[in-house]
Amino acid sequence: MCACPSKSSSQLLELAAERGAKRALADVGLVDEEAASDIRDLRSLLGAVRIARRTAWQTVVRLVTTGLILALIAGIAIKLKLFGGH
Repeated sequence: MCACPSKSSSQLLELAAERGAKRALADVGLVDEEAASDIRDLRSLLGAVRIARRTAWQTVVRLVTTGLILALIAGIAIKLKLFGGH
């Protein structure tokens, strides 16, 4: 036998879910008219943090790569005695 929810129990579940969602939003301070704007600002900030993190990693990789290339060139220059060594 299948116990299918009746319309009233479905409405009760919907009401409970809505109240729970409102309570959760209130707990994090998102109950006023500016809540949607706050969420957009948070998403924008998160996007900026992601871009900054990616840029920082790219900068580190470039610095390490440049350092290795300079060390390689310096080693070649010393090996070929390009600095006036005998």
